[in-house]
Amino acid sequence: AEHEMPGLMAARQEYGPAQPFKGLNINGSLHMTIQTGVLIETLAALGAKVRWCSCNIFSTQDHAAAAIAKAGTSTVFAWKGETLPEYWWCTEQMMTVPGADGCDQLVDDGGDATLLIHKGKEYEEKFAKDGSLPDPSSTDNAEFKCILQLLRDSIPADKTKYTRMAAKCKGVSEETTTGVHRLKEMAAKGELLFPAINVNDCVTKSKFDNV
Repeated sequence: AEHEMPGLMAARQEYGPAQPFKGLNINGSLHMTIQTGVLIETLAALGAKVRWCSCNIFSTQDHAAAAIAKAGTSTVFAWKGETLPEYWWCTEQMMTVPGADGCDQLVDDGGDATLLIHKGKEYEEKFAKDGSLPDPSSTDNAEFKCILQLLRDSIPADKTKYTRMAAKCKGVSEETTTGVHRLKEMAAKGELLFPAINVNDCVTKSKFDNV
């Protein structure tokens, strides 16, 4: 995979000695493949502390996740064939940075990690106001049930976890049409909690990925 990703390899060579990401926590929700492994290793080589999960329950290449975990370049929460509750558990674990309020930068694919932060802060504010907790039975959507259950369990243990996480995050990059659409909706309503970079519509992605 490294031979097919010369840009990342050149970035390591050119910027590695300067360690521009030193001290930064960079977290990602992106297909855990060998190609993503090259990205993770590049972020680590430039000084970042990295935590990762997959953005799809079926897309993880277990050998890639195992190689990254074994090398210690990232803390990885991903395996092929996750259940929906396991998927959202992995997303929460990826976002939870020991010794810090959250990540400095977020790499998102599909917007799930971004959604979890925003919903987490929303329900923390409701809890602070009237003591109410999310109710998983309030929706028929299986995935949203998982989110609500996760937050129902999380909020009593740490009442401002996602509020601090949102404040800590300097920005997110998003590379899917769905994720960007969701971000634009939040921005239009004034609900977007941190800056977002639209990778989906950049010219390099349109030439190499959207084909």
